[in-house]
Amino acid sequence: MYELVWVGENTYYIEAPAKVGLYDLGNGKACLIDSGNDKDAAKKILRILEEKDLKLDRILCTHSHADHVGGNHYLQEKTGCRIYAAGADRVIAENPLLEPTMLFGACPPKALRNKFLMAQESVVELLTEEVLPPGITMLRLDGHAMAMTAFHTDDDIWFVADALTGEEVLRKHPVSYLYDVEAYLDSLDTLCQMQGRLFIPSHADPVEDIAPLAELNREKALELMELIVTLCRVGMDFDGLLGKVFDHYKISLDFTQYALSGSTIRSYLGYLLDQGRLRADVSDNRLFWKSIPNA
Repeated sequence: MYELVWVGENTYYIEAPAKVGLYDLGNGKACLIDSGNDKDAAKKILRILEEKDLKLDRILCTHSHADHVGGNHYLQEKTGCRIYAAGADRVIAENPLLEPTMLFGACPPKALRNKFLMAQESVVELLTEEVLPPGITMLRLDGHAMAMTAFHTDDDIWFVADALTGEEVLRKHPVSYLYDVEAYLDSLDTLCQMQGRLFIPSHADPVEDIAPLAELNREKALELMELIVTLCRVGMDFDGLLGKVFDHYKISLDFTQYALSGSTIRSYLGYLLDQGRLRADVSDNRLFWKSIPNA
């Protein structure tokens, strides 16, 4: 773990729980793509940079989830580097309490203010094409997050972050976190058309052809949608539905997983409601989800 892997003339990645990209900018400077999941990860990353005699110039954040920006605070404090993230994820990366707030739907209890859901604060600037260093381009692949960004280096390497989930994880835990189901499906369409020498997901092995993994992610998403529609034929309140979904997959939830998975199931419910496949009815002061026949 935390080995530096060379994949192109100037492009590397650091093997970590959430892979970190490293691009050699020349003149002794480096750019990171994400920063690891916490302070300990950041220390290891900084040690790698020092061993290569590279000074950290900037961090490009793929999105604001804590396992991707958890090292921002430490690295910025130690190096003075600039940090960039796109759209709403810039705001969340700079104000990390927003992450568990979104998941809980209110001021989150202390149990959800943990390093897995909430990074330390850092100063984050808006990511645009204009602030990218020479040799790196960007492409939005939203869905898993509000504003997720993939990065492409001139060594023809793609860092595609959490735009999709690795096969092993997906088969064990089919309910992968999503913010926006429609955007996620659109991003999978985009991934299937992308060309590159190597694709590096954050939580899966690098692959030369990303399309098969993208199709597997689509298959699992559609499978989950059909399960939800089937379960809602009798009308289900949210907690009843969530329990049935995870009973089906034989998965047990703790409080943090409840927040993550519950938010994901709500995203699917919202999508299916907008698609006209479900309706939402209030009865006896409770909200019930009901499938629409033949929709």
